[in-house]
Amino acid sequence: MPVQRGYRQACGIARGLDIVGERWSLLVVRELLFGPKRFTDLQQALPVASPNALSDRLRELTDAGVVRRRQLPPPGNVRVYELTRWGRDLEPIVVALGTWALATPPTPGQTFVSADSAMLTIRTYFTSAFTPTSMPTEQPEATLRIELSDHGPAGVFGVRLTSAGAEVAHEPPEEPDAVLTTRTDALLTAFGCNDLAELVATGAVITGDPEVVRRLIAGVRVPASTDRHSNGTSS
Repeated sequence: MPVQRGYRQACGIARGLDIVGERWSLLVVRELLFGPKRFTDLQQALPVASPNALSDRLRELTDAGVVRRRQLPPPGNVRVYELTRWGRDLEPIVVALGTWALATPPTPGQTFVSADSAMLTIRTYFTSAFTPTSMPTEQPEATLRIELSDHGPAGVFGVRLTSAGAEVAHEPPEEPDAVLTTRTDALLTAFGCNDLAELVATGAVITGDPEVVRRLIAGVRVPASTDRHSNGTSS
């Protein structure tokens, strides 16, 4: 953030906001948590951001040391943006902010969910403690290829389920245990369910081992919205 628009306070919170408090900055960070992206990829994930605003944010984050630009070697040979090591330290802050905001429901205008945002939900909230009752407590590692059909090539991910959680990457496994093709909204709605019937009814296609998909869906437990005006008390 330019100095004249900064808070001019030594407080760490103010200094942090001077760096990532500008509109779109933290969403750029969110979109880079799974790896580098081209400018066009970021535009697709942040469709409301104007090209000028996105360019400004990337320049400011680069100048601050949060993001860096890199030229991919051939055959890619394109320029990408990626988080620095310091920039990656923002992940728990981004996740905590998102979890805090779950206390209030989205407005009618808040409908778009980027592919990386949906997959960050899996990485954040999947726990092997929540699995279908028909499955044994101790389960082997399993891999999935997830294709979010409404995001095209940007919606293809690999997921590995372990006893410690879910690992997510843009590169899918060569021979996954299961492949799930679905729309983003259908996936988000299905999280926490033990039954895949409703997900399949939306047009989702599952190939391979459906129990692996059921294990994933059942294990993602997103905190429910609460009454933000209750101050933590109940009547």
